[in-house]
Amino acid sequence: MSDTSLKALRGSAAIAGVATFGCGETPGFTDMELLARAARAAVRDAGLKMSDIDGICTASAAATMWAMPVVEYLGLRPRYIDSTMLGGSSFIAHLLPAMHALQSGQCNAVLVCYGSAQRSAQFGRREIGAARRWLDPQPYEAPYEPMQPLSSYALAASRHMFEFGTTRRQLAEVAVAARAWARLNPEAFMREPLSIDDVLAARMVSDPLSVRDCCLVTDGGGAYVLVRADRARDLPKPPVYVLGNATAVWNRQISSMHDLTVTAASQSGRQAYAMAGLSAKDMAVVQVYDAFTINTLLFLEDLGFCKKGEAGSFVENGGIAPGGHLPVNTNGGGLSCVHPGMYGIFALIEAVRQLRGDCGERQIAGAVTALAHGNGGTLSSQATAILGTAAAL
Repeated sequence: MSDTSLKALRGSAAIAGVATFGCGETPGFTDMELLARAARAAVRDAGLKMSDIDGICTASAAATMWAMPVVEYLGLRPRYIDSTMLGGSSFIAHLLPAMHALQSGQCNAVLVCYGSAQRSAQFGRREIGAARRWLDPQPYEAPYEPMQPLSSYALAASRHMFEFGTTRRQLAEVAVAARAWARLNPEAFMREPLSIDDVLAARMVSDPLSVRDCCLVTDGGGAYVLVRADRARDLPKPPVYVLGNATAVWNRQISSMHDLTVTAASQSGRQAYAMAGLSAKDMAVVQVYDAFTINTLLFLEDLGFCKKGEAGSFVENGGIAPGGHLPVNTNGGGLSCVHPGMYGIFALIEAVRQLRGDCGERQIAGAVTALAHGNGGTLSSQATAILGTAAAL
C-alpha cells in the first residue's frame, strides 16, 4: 500500500473503549475467563453491547486456533476475524488490518482481546514452556537448550554493553523508573520501593540481567474496541484516534539478527511516524514493551528518542521516571505492573488511558499524543502505534 493510501487512513478509526481485568494474581480464572471479563468491560466502556461487535482480533501463545473458541465463548458472529499471532506485538499489529476492515465497511466495531492465567495456571510454567516450544520450534537454537526468552535478551544486553559502554546501573535505571510509575498505579502488581542498589544486588539469572531486570509473571486480561472515527464521536468516552500503525519482522531467532543492537522497531516506528505525519519529538507519552530492561533502551533508540548507543545516558538520573524528561511506561510496564505472557495490549491500553485523562496520580498533564510499541518473540516482531486526541488530528 502506498504512503498516500496509508495517510488517508490516518485518524479514520478510534479506540472507543478499553478495559483490563484480573491483572496480577487471579486464581480460579482460565485464560478465556480473563479475556471475556476484559472484553465485556471494554465493550461497556465504549457504550456498546456485545451484539454490536462484528469484528474480532485475538491471539494466544497456548493455542493455534484461538479465535474460534473466543468467538464461541463470547457468542459472536463476526464478519471480520484476525487471529494473526506475532507474540506480544500482536494486539498492536492488529490495528491497521482492523482499520482497513472498518473503512471498507466489512464491519463496524472491532474487539481486540487477550487473556492469560500464566501465573495461576493449573499447569506449571515448565509444562507451559514445553508446549510453547512445541508450537514454536526454533531449530538452530533449541538443541542448545538456552533459557528462553531470557538468554536471548541477555545476549542483546551484553552486546549493547560491549559496543556502547552501557552499564548495569543504566539498565537498573529502567527497572527503578518502571517501579516508580507503578507506585502511582493502584492496578500495578508490584508497588514496593525499588532502588538502583536493589536491582544491582538482585539474583543474577542470565548475565548481565538480574531477576529485577526481568518482567513479571502475572495473570491478566485486556481488551479494546475500535470503531470508525465518525461513530466514535457519538460514543460516551473521548475518542483516541489511530494516527499511525506499522509492523515489522526481520527474524525469529536472536541468532538470525544482523545486529543485536538494532531491532525491526526502527522500521515499524519510521513507517508509523510517516503515516501519522509526526516524529518522536511530538510524543507526549511513550509505552514500550519492557519484557527486560534492555528492551526499553533498544526501543528508545530505534524509535528515535535518542541516538543509537545513547539510551543508557538518556535514562540516567530518572530520565524516564516520574518528573523526568520523557514519561515512559507510566503504568509500571511489564517490569512492575502486569505481564501475563504477552504485554502489548496493556501498553496500548495505558496510552489510551493517558490520552483520555484517566490515570489519576500518574496522569501526564495535557497529553494529546502517545506512542505504544509491542515486541514479540526474542526481539522478533515489532509493532508501533501512534495515537492522538482530537487536538492531534
